[in-house]
Amino acid sequence: MRRRPPDSAVLDSRSGLMVTSTATLVCDLARQFYDLGWVTGTGGGICIREGEHVIVAPSGVQKERMTPDQMFTLAIDGTIISRPADSTLRPSDCTSLFMGAIRLRNAGAVIHSHSIHAVIATLLFDREFDISDLEMIKGIEGMGYHDRLVVPIIENTSRECDLASSLEAAILAYPQTQAVLVRRHGFYAWGRDWVQAKTQAECYDYLFRAAAEMRRLGIPTVALKGVTDASLSSRPAEPFLRR
Repeated sequence: MRRRPPDSAVLDSRSGLMVTSTATLVCDLARQFYDLGWVTGTGGGICIREGEHVIVAPSGVQKERMTPDQMFTLAIDGTIISRPADSTLRPSDCTSLFMGAIRLRNAGAVIHSHSIHAVIATLLFDREFDISDLEMIKGIEGMGYHDRLVVPIIENTSRECDLASSLEAAILAYPQTQAVLVRRHGFYAWGRDWVQAKTQAECYDYLFRAAAEMRRLGIPTVALKGVTDASLSSRPAEPFLRR
């Protein structure tokens, strides 16, 4: 479905495209995410879709200090349509992963977080994070309080872009998921628009933190009869030690 540009659109004289306050919104959200600890040290990222174009933040910059004129405009296939005047900037290293979620889930926005809660969750669970019977599960599309929420976990790579194929495979293998965890790294979450993406990312982060606290206290994360939680709390740590 083609998304209609907002009424506040203005013409970008450099590209000839209709650009909106979305670039400002990306910067505002990045500042909020910085305060949450999601995008510190230039890590993490966000993109928001505008019709057939995607507004993407630059790579390697202080996310809490970004300005709208630093944003890139890309086509859905990843082609750069409009770039900042600063030639030293390049699109986020997350771009190929953002585009995967947009293509496969018709996402209107994608968030990449380096939350410590997500990192810890990936060390407590093997191939899947799972949790049930917590109120915040209701903040994830299609999920209810008693449902078992499952998030796939993929292995990290030395370069962000090399995660794209694994992330897309996880999205296809878990058609209900709205997020993917990356071991020792963070997570990606998306939604139909930036509001849902932000809401779901916040709920996931809460659930990752809750799961870590539950395991610390010896409480199973899944309360469903006949289902054992997938945490690694009772398994030896050796497989996770670098040799």
